[in-house]
Amino acid sequence: MNTKKTLVLGASSNPEQYSHMAVKKLIAAGHPVEAIGKSPINIDGIQVETDKLAFENIHTVTLYLNPQRQEEYESYIISLHPSRIIFNPGAENEPFKALAEKEGIETINACTLVLLSTGAY
Repeated sequence: MNTKKTLVLGASSNPEQYSHMAVKKLIAAGHPVEAIGKSPINIDGIQVETDKLAFENIHTVTLYLNPQRQEEYESYIISLHPSRIIFNPGAENEPFKALAEKEGIETINACTLVLLSTGAY
């Protein structure tokens, strides 16, 4: 299996939120996970950070923030040099998508949970 180190941005402490489910499903699928959210919680052994840490070797950033909340993270995400950014439903952001693509980052509007469940992740 080709693992993809993933940053879940907008990770929630609420188990009913898709970002929380994504952390759990990524772990279950064997992908290394980093997470940033509002609260410093732990999801299945993954410490959710509240600061923009300089994570290394991030392959995919999966966004669970609306476009307005993304603004403060745009330059941070670009600085991580991910291979791909997934804009989950509600996180679609055409201006940021264009900026990321200009930087050579693949972008897709998709649901991380669906990608994982179909083997397309």
